[in-house]
Amino acid sequence: MSGTDRRINTEGLPERGPVVVLLQPQLGENVGMVARAMLNTGLDRLRLVAPRDGWPNPAAWKSASGADAVLDRAELYDTTAAATGDLDLVYATSTRPRGLVQRVLDPREAAARAKVAVSAGHRVGLIFGPERSGLTNDDLALADAVVSVPLNPGFSSLNLAQAVLILGYEWFRAERPLPAERMARNGARPATKAELDNFMTRLEVKLDEAGFLRPPEKRPGMVNNLRALFGRMELTEPEVNTLHGIVSALGYRRGGDGEA
Repeated sequence: MSGTDRRINTEGLPERGPVVVLLQPQLGENVGMVARAMLNTGLDRLRLVAPRDGWPNPAAWKSASGADAVLDRAELYDTTAAATGDLDLVYATSTRPRGLVQRVLDPREAAARAKVAVSAGHRVGLIFGPERSGLTNDDLALADAVVSVPLNPGFSSLNLAQAVLILGYEWFRAERPLPAERMARNGARPATKAELDNFMTRLEVKLDEAGFLRPPEKRPGMVNNLRALFGRMELTEPEVNTLHGIVSALGYRRGGDGEA
């Protein structure tokens, strides 16, 4: 190790995803915000190449919002080649064509390929260039592919933390697939089919008494529509109880028995 390398022994620590490599970051605050974005998305290995203001930089910890673990483990390198030398697959982020013939991926596809590589035991790195100038051809030449974020072509400027967050988020989703939609029940138990059927049976009785389910030949279709309507609501047990209460209240209002 050279005298400028500040590497922390990570032997035995879990490999949690791609290594984030920042080339010549300018402000400690930016590095701190990157660390925050990384920890948000399950990434915890950060490498810094020749940061302008040196390292460690107290400003980074101040802006990391508690993501100190990422900064505490950060590794310092002199060159891009040194920072990526032990990696098996490297993606470079760039929005500027540099005249090189390279494979270009969007963040989602890059994350999917990174997941496959990490699952196979390979080391993956994501390179981000300096805030103002981006990556040079020498840096891009070290990458296996370029990752380009599709943005408004009239204004595609991202700050460093935003770029890291986008790629980190796609990694997080690839590593931990989530349904596109879910029901947040806040601890409430889903209603059973029997509970829903009991409510529907009671509702049908009340609707018959009110003269709603007519004419008789249309009653079966109307009942089925109502059952389908309530069935697709994914009601909870408290919600079904509330509906029973509504029926009871309407019964009292009409001068009925108002049974619970």
